[in-house]
Amino acid sequence: MNITFQVKEALSPTPVRAFLQNQCGISHGMWRRLKWNGTIKVNEVSVRATTATVKNGDLVTCILPEESSVVPAKIPLDIRFEDEYMIVINKPAGILVHPTGHDYTNTIGNGLKYYYKSTGQDIEFHPVHRLDRNTTGLVLVAKLPQLQSTLTQPNNKNKAILDENNLPGKLFHRSYLAVINGILPKASGIINLPIARHPQSIIQRICNPQGQYAETHYRTIAINKGKSLLELELKTGRTHQIRVHMAAIGFPLMGDDLYGGDTSEIKRQALHAYHLEVLNPLTMERQSIYSDIPNDMVDAFYS
Repeated sequence: MNITFQVKEALSPTPVRAFLQNQCGISHGMWRRLKWNGTIKVNEVSVRATTATVKNGDLVTCILPEESSVVPAKIPLDIRFEDEYMIVINKPAGILVHPTGHDYTNTIGNGLKYYYKSTGQDIEFHPVHRLDRNTTGLVLVAKLPQLQSTLTQPNNKNKAILDENNLPGKLFHRSYLAVINGILPKASGIINLPIARHPQSIIQRICNPQGQYAETHYRTIAINKGKSLLELELKTGRTHQIRVHMAAIGFPLMGDDLYGGDTSEIKRQALHAYHLEVLNPLTMERQSIYSDIPNDMVDAFYS
């Protein structure tokens, strides 16, 4: 990894650590790696990480050898957007985003490593978020670790970046489509039930007052033969959040056997990440990407 930042003119002389962490989104963990295993240069001159300072107009270069456990594998990828900073993949059902102990090679991460290598890009795998194996739709992957770090920060830290640049909204926003059996009592609303691990499962989650705060916004888009097509937006990003919240209010997603959904018309949870909007904090450019609802969800809704 070799990344260069320029100190803003309005910034007073400051320690290089404070500049990299507060202005550039370098995480505490990445700073430690730079400090012990990397090189920091100011205006092309190597400096000591713990004592160096930067001033107006300086160029700060971070050099860090990246280590990866993700093995390249030739997997078809549906790329919906790509630039020098990020890439967006439209994920099919049945594939994980990141390698796990049970699946080392058949994941989006493996496919991206192969794609990067075949296109001459020396990049590691930096996912900004994940989708469950059988949830389809858009996945955002950063090409730079500091971009991944910034986009996964708590909203209050990202808000400072937006306020500083007089920009509305959030750095990273995603919306989903889902199909349920039944018609919700209210066409739109907010579910804000805390989510915790199920005490007898390492996979399943439950709504529990002792869990983490979770907030989901929903809106009914269409109704057909007693089924509803919903649009959902996450205000937090808990594991299985939409699936758990919909089951908790008595309307599990169709096909979601883990949370009580009917599997007679679709064999996986009817959930699709159809819209992704991201503001690149390094360029202040906003991208909005869409993905059509997959055929199995269309068939389940209209059957």
